[in-house]
Amino acid sequence: MTRVVMHAVVSVDGFIALPDDTVGPLFDWYFTGDTEVTARASGWTFQVSQASHDYVQPFWDRIDVTLIGRHLFDTTNGWDGRPAAGEQLVVVTHRPLPEDWLAAHPDAPFHVADSVEAGVALAKELAGDDGLVCVTAGDLGGQAFTAGLVDEVAMDVAPVVMGDGVRYFGSHTGTVLLDDPDQVVQGDRVLHLHYTVAR
Repeated sequence: MTRVVMHAVVSVDGFIALPDDTVGPLFDWYFTGDTEVTARASGWTFQVSQASHDYVQPFWDRIDVTLIGRHLFDTTNGWDGRPAAGEQLVVVTHRPLPEDWLAAHPDAPFHVADSVEAGVALAKELAGDDGLVCVTAGDLGGQAFTAGLVDEVAMDVAPVVMGDGVRYFGSHTGTVLLDDPDQVVQGDRVLHLHYTVAR
């Protein structure tokens, strides 16, 4: 069965970016180690601790499709047509992707959907029966979480308090129980946590 995991690097106080969408020191741990981790589709490499590598590399390798919102697409320029994780990417948007971006990246494995529900459904179809869909945290992830479309929650908790910014769960309100973490991995300047959503 296709699984949907919500994921991001997050501060101790629950933020995935500062108010101006920059990440401050959240991603510092990607460059503090001596073991290389590689994002399969994009080819991006990072130097992390061995403990982080042993958690992150298999996780990234299992991702088939990433689901993002239009804001993240615009902020990153669609990662120049290369999904950060997974072989394909679905953008939830009510506007067509920019014509100049499409012309510059004609072979980008990007798809669009006009709602969170349609985006998750498309991503699951693309991922296949035993695939893994990664939903980025923030407003999109919070909407998917609230709609009951998320099976797992993965957090890379950086030891920083940001005070304000983009919340991991977006504007989600309400109480949802998670099972106890089934993975707790201490890296260098990061704590990797993985939960299953209680049903």
